[in-house]
Amino acid sequence: MSGYNRYKEKSIYSMTGPELLLLVYDEAIKRLTRAEHSLEEKNYEDFDDCLMRTSRIVRYLREILDMSQPISRDLRRIYDYLIYDISRIKAGRERRRDEIGRIRHILSELKDAFEGASKKVNDMHMVKERDIRG
Repeated sequence: MSGYNRYKEKSIYSMTGPELLLLVYDEAIKRLTRAEHSLEEKNYEDFDDCLMRTSRIVRYLREILDMSQPISRDLRRIYDYLIYDISRIKAGRERRRDEIGRIRHILSELKDAFEGASKKVNDMHMVKERDIRG
């Protein structure tokens, strides 16, 4: 394993749960952007690969949901919709080109929401200085 790959692996293992979640969203968004470019270049093999990987990522996000949380049911519906829509894009290619941007937008909004929630939770867990009263 090269030094860069070891560094990359070590940095991933040292990430927190929320950081890993954001990384997964970033990868899905990146793959959709690449799929869009591949479609423009008529590189259908790469286009199909990018959509397949994005679909796998969204399936993973659906699988890791904590269904004891009330919001998880809504997220599951969103993920199911995205998986369905990705399969429609893959089947329709040229006819559904504009939907790639819409799916990317939905994933970006979800990522931003998780990022904001993560920051809010981290801010709430910070130790605050207290006055010493004597």
